[in-house]
Order: sequence, then C-alpha cells, then structure tokens
Amino acid sequence: MIEKEPKMLPFYRPVGREEEVFEHLFQNKLPLLLKGPTGSGKSRFVEYMASKMDKNLITVSCHEETSAVDLLGRFIVKGDETVWTDGPLTRAVRSGSIVYLDEIAEARPDVIVAIHSLTDHRRELYLDRINETVKAPDDFMLIASYNPGYQGGLRELKASTRQRFAAMSFDYPQAAVEMEILQQETGINSGNAGLLVKLAGKIRATVIAGLSETVSTRLLVDAGKLIASGLPPRLSCKIAIIEPMTDDKETANALEEFVSMIF
Repeated sequence: MIEKEPKMLPFYRPVGREEEVFEHLFQNKLPLLLKGPTGSGKSRFVEYMASKMDKNLITVSCHEETSAVDLLGRFIVKGDETVWTDGPLTRAVRSGSIVYLDEIAEARPDVIVAIHSLTDHRRELYLDRINETVKAPDDFMLIASYNPGYQGGLRELKASTRQRFAAMSFDYPQAAVEMEILQQETGINSGNAGLLVKLAGKIRATVIAGLSETVSTRLLVDAGKLIASGLPPRLSCKIAIIEPMTDDKETANALEEFVSMIF
C-alpha cells in the first residue's frame, strides 16, 4: 500500500481562537467578514483554513472596476454561438467551494446587491441574465474582507451590509509573534527579524505625513526574504518597504531615517 504524504498547510500563526470560530461559522453556514489593515494576515488565514479543512478556495481580488457581471458570469461568443460562462462566484456556489472576496468595499455597489441573497437564510444566487437560481450546497462559504478607515473612509461598507456577516478583526501581530512569522516565512535570523519588527513598531507608532497606510507584516516578510538572500538590510528595507509605501521624496526620507536608526 502506498501511503499518501501529509498535506503541507500554508504557514499561519494563530493569535487567538480564530480557527475554532471559522470552523463553527462553516458548520452553521454563516458568511464571514474579515476586517483589518492591508497585510495583516486576512488572506493567509483564509488560505490556511481552506487548506486545513480540505476545501476548494476561489479568491477574487476586488477593485473599483469589479462588477456583478464579473462575479456572476456573462455571455461570450464561441464560433457561431453565444454561450453563458459562469463567473467565479457562480462557480463557487455550484461547486460548493469557499469563495473569498478580498477588499469587497473596493467593488462596485452592484456586487453588494448581488451577494445579498447568499448572506441570509436563502443562501442562493439569482442569475437574472439566464433566469436561474442557484442554491448553495452545505460546503459553500462566503468570506469577504475590507480595510476599515482606508483612505479616510471613502470605501467603507454600509452597516446594513456588515450586519449580514459574522465578523472577525485582524491587526498586526505582537512583536514576538511577528518575529516568529518573519523567521518562518523567510529563514531570516532572529537578530534581523527583531530589527525589522522594531522598525515596524517605530513606523506604526509615528504619524508620518503622506502615508495612507503604515508598514504591513507582508512588507516585512518581503524585506526579510531579501536580507536572508544576502542583500544589505538597509537596501532591502528601501526596496521592500519604503518604495512600496510612498512616492513622495520627503516621506521616503523620513522612513529612511527610521531604517538608519534601526540598522
């Protein structure tokens, strides 16, 4: 008999009872809203839980042009025929997958309307273009995420939408946990991991003009990978942290001063 190798899960460091909560939400067929800043682990958590529960995951990264048609499906021309093609949300419902709408507040308002019937007792999706109602099987789960307060609240979700979901808040991890994440994800030594976390703490504790968001764990991981591969720490921080965070020279200079203080 050939033994099947155990499945490798994406690395995720629990910080509370979020795994238990997720499993209960799935069992009770409740949709989930993840709230938190960019790069705080929301997407990785969803990926980890889907893999842990051996469920198919379909992810949609929403943006300002994402419409209901993009999610539900459209008619396309194939040869001499016009045929209907399911969108990712419709495929997820039909197949009983977990669907993750990342940064849902960025999408057009018709997306919110389209998912309403999936977020209540009906658990169904209506495709008006082909006059079909698709019932969600037990294995289907809808997850969405958004960043509260992003760009001064221009992309907030309405209370009526938020209350259709159970919700969990994410934030940047405590220093010891963030160090563990960096070492696990990048192979960086504890000394440099500690310095990166210290740098993040300094930046997050300071109001810097010109920054709409602060440094994320995701950016620290990118910098850690560069440092671990041999690129000098200050240059790694410039390439992986400072440049992605701002285009403003004065803001970049302020961030470089933090880097010079730490490294």
